[in-house]
Amino acid sequence: MAVYALTGFSLVSLLSFGYLSWDWMKPSLVADVATDPMEKSLPPTFTRPPHIIFILTDDQGYHDIGYHGSDIQTPTLDRLAAEGVKLENYYIQPICTPSRSQLITGRYQIHTGLQHSIIRPRQPNCLPLDQVTLPQKLQEAGYSTHMVGKWHLGFYKKECLPTRRGFDTFLGSLTGNVDYYTYDNCDGPGVCGYDLHEGEDVAWDQSGKYSTFLYAQRVSKILASHSPKEPIFIYVAFQAVHTPLQSPKEYIYRYRSMGNVARRKYAAMVTCMDEAVKNITWALKKYGYYDNSVIVFSTDNGGQTFSGGSNWPLRGRKGTYWEGGVRGIGFVHSPLIKHKRRTSWALVHITDWYPTLVSLARGNLSNVQGLDGYNVWPAISEGKESPRTEILHNIDPLYNHAKYGSLEDGFGIWNTAVQASIRVGEWKLLTGDPGYSDWIPPQTLTNFPGSWWNLERLTDGLRKSVWLFNITADPYERYDLSEQRPDVVRTLLMRLVHYNRTAIPVRYPAENPRAHPDFNGGAWGPWASEDDGEEWEGGREPLKSRNKKKKKCKICKLRSFFRKLNTRLMSNRI
Repeated sequence: MAVYALTGFSLVSLLSFGYLSWDWMKPSLVADVATDPMEKSLPPTFTRPPHIIFILTDDQGYHDIGYHGSDIQTPTLDRLAAEGVKLENYYIQPICTPSRSQLITGRYQIHTGLQHSIIRPRQPNCLPLDQVTLPQKLQEAGYSTHMVGKWHLGFYKKECLPTRRGFDTFLGSLTGNVDYYTYDNCDGPGVCGYDLHEGEDVAWDQSGKYSTFLYAQRVSKILASHSPKEPIFIYVAFQAVHTPLQSPKEYIYRYRSMGNVARRKYAAMVTCMDEAVKNITWALKKYGYYDNSVIVFSTDNGGQTFSGGSNWPLRGRKGTYWEGGVRGIGFVHSPLIKHKRRTSWALVHITDWYPTLVSLARGNLSNVQGLDGYNVWPAISEGKESPRTEILHNIDPLYNHAKYGSLEDGFGIWNTAVQASIRVGEWKLLTGDPGYSDWIPPQTLTNFPGSWWNLERLTDGLRKSVWLFNITADPYERYDLSEQRPDVVRTLLMRLVHYNRTAIPVRYPAENPRAHPDFNGGAWGPWASEDDGEEWEGGREPLKSRNKKKKKCKICKLRSFFRKLNTRLMSNRI
């Protein structure tokens, strides 16, 4: 393997310091022991459906939690994980919309048409309306359902909104990236609007409140107004720690010794989010929910390394199919867990939460066909073997094809130019262009430049289109075995062929200028109606608004330029 060091560190020196040892998996701040003798009692039986709190963080890197050896303080998350079950073989998707869609539907993105990129603010697109969502199934089981935070599953029609997809209440943003205080979001030059919504209305009055605090306070209010005798599901999708890097000053001050400014701000945001989780946990106990509750914590994708995040020692970053992009932080905390205070290596994927949580709620899954997720509660609670043996990370036919890929390289059964990735057992296969492939050490030193290109870089991947790794033995993806094990490559390619036969067409329509916030009172929100019909689906606009498009021609001309520019920075925007 040909490598060269840009500056500073070398792979050999990192190995000598022990960075690539298995010790990083061990908790560094909290031991896996109970501090309260009363907590050693046997877990209560399920006398009634449990309250479910699902916490999803945005762009939090795999390294960026205390028990993974981070320099960032996360005492609440460390304690909750230590007293529950840590999921150390847990997978998510590399970017926002795919992870959220798979959580909400229990289906791979190839089965919802969302296998390419994200849903952008001006696209006439949303989570397919024929999908029965997780909150809808929980409503059927008698749950009160609430969402707080980032939606990012489309909003061009009112039928796409969270309150039409199974949530009784909603407070949060519809797009993928807003200011933490003003809630403004710009989708290109001059295409800016306000994005904070209460139910189906714009929440203008909430502007100025830091979103992490606002969302935690809303969860507390929901719990205070609800009866713990009735089951409740709260989906808390924090905006944190996605860009822009904004945090109250008192949190930044804690990390004043960090030389890297971006890392300092990012660390402050993580710790602020950790305290928000502490307040939510406190509210569960105060209002009588905790003893019959299940708290699930998950990240949505890998950390964005040039925005403060770290996935060390995993390879890659957000937006890639290397482990740094798809292996997530995950744990479950609940008094109802039978065997707690342990680490689980059971294979779990974000699609598994749908059947797992519906089963916990005693809901009916018999009428739901085509789920890609599994009920993994026995694996989590009792330490049983996971029913999952493989994960389709994705097949994206629209992503830029790899220059050196071909059908011939895929044994005549698969075009290796196509971006795809799959894990089967201990093996992981990648084809096409998996994305930025470096290992990036923790970005805490003053001499690291703004984008931290002070690292080892591979050069042998430029002419490749197939990679094979034994992830169990090589979790850092350092040893490509594709040439040594062509038999395994062929077997996994056949699995890709199998999944591809079940894929539905990609839903990625052209942007529509009618979505501009200027046409919607200055806020992002639904802009199409049932009367618009299929004409909106293709990104075309009704006759009544075509004249408006001509008046905005300067913006339209700029859009093509900035779309090309943003392609290079896609991972930072999504």
